[in-house]
Amino acid sequence: MIVTRPAQASDAEGMSALITPILVKWGSKRPRDPEHMRANYIQNPDNIRCTVAEDETGRIVGFQSLILPTSRNPYGTPDGWGEIGTYVALDAGRGGVGRLLFANSLAAARDAGIKKIEASIGRDNPLGLAYYQAMGFRTHDLTDTLDRKCYVVSL
Repeated sequence: MIVTRPAQASDAEGMSALITPILVKWGSKRPRDPEHMRANYIQNPDNIRCTVAEDETGRIVGFQSLILPTSRNPYGTPDGWGEIGTYVALDAGRGGVGRLLFANSLAAARDAGIKKIEASIGRDNPLGLAYYQAMGFRTHDLTDTLDRKCYVVSL
């Protein structure tokens, strides 16, 4: 059984262990160390909510971050929108983890009065594109490398 809860500083190691094989598979050089997980996801000052999903053994099998982007936002997310990022362990996909995580983020967006949530997904990431489409996100902008999707939050 998968359970979700707010991410804590002590989750940084487990989040790093989860994201590392994903980023290796993508060929990404993005930071993935525990300190980056703590600063960028768990204790990000722009956080609305960061949620982890754990399996019955306590292993983190997914996490999702919802932030209120500022001018430092690398994706150009419009003011007042939330920006979401989702990571599910390579061996835990298609098991409902992403749906559970999104339920938490959506509730947080509603609580924060966020009207739209953006996800920027690599156009070469078919699993990510399919996930966000299944959650109700729709493409609002395409670049050479990104499919920027938007979810309209019903308050």
